[in-house]
Amino acid sequence: MSDQDLQATAKNASRAVWLKQLHQWHWISSALCLLGMFLFSITGITLNHASQIEAKPSIVRKQAEAPAALVAELKAFGEQHDGDKAPLPAAAGRWLVDTWSVNAGDRPAEWSVDEVYLPLPKAGGDAWVRIGFDDGAAEYENTDRGWISWLNDVHKGRNTGEAWNWFIDLFAVLCLVFCITGLLILKFHAAKRPFTWPMAGLGMLVPIVIALLFIH
Repeated sequence: MSDQDLQATAKNASRAVWLKQLHQWHWISSALCLLGMFLFSITGITLNHASQIEAKPSIVRKQAEAPAALVAELKAFGEQHDGDKAPLPAAAGRWLVDTWSVNAGDRPAEWSVDEVYLPLPKAGGDAWVRIGFDDGAAEYENTDRGWISWLNDVHKGRNTGEAWNWFIDLFAVLCLVFCITGLLILKFHAAKRPFTWPMAGLGMLVPIVIALLFIH
């Protein structure tokens, strides 16, 4: 076997190894992205047509009277933190759980000398708690805008928590791996598939043209 044949054989063997690795990374990243890609694709459509999808929010309002001892504790705390944001004292957190099954956690509340207001934003809705210090009147309101609104907020990472935000970052990295390995696989097969680069170029050209001509 000539030196040229040996070099060609070695080159083909190296090419086969790289192609095998690319295929492996490509299918693994696609498998890990499968459910996330499906979710983000569907919610991309619902977000794009949000104004056309009617959602009737469900609002629940509840009232109660906080115990005098708790109100006194909250009032003293409010006088010390007037205009500040700080979590509720432990006693207030337990009372909310016992009264309305509301878990305040370590969310910051807005304090004044007259009342404490606790915003409870969530995916697909909103909620809040207010406790007045003059009469101990407590109000709780919970708004649910439906599952489509919930999915849209999940898509945007709005009020979804740190764990989901980490998932979005990881999902984005996996999508990059999927796209880059796919592009490199196209490069390996382009010589035998003449329409590879025209189709890839068209896929890049169409959104650029639409953006330049129709986004103002």
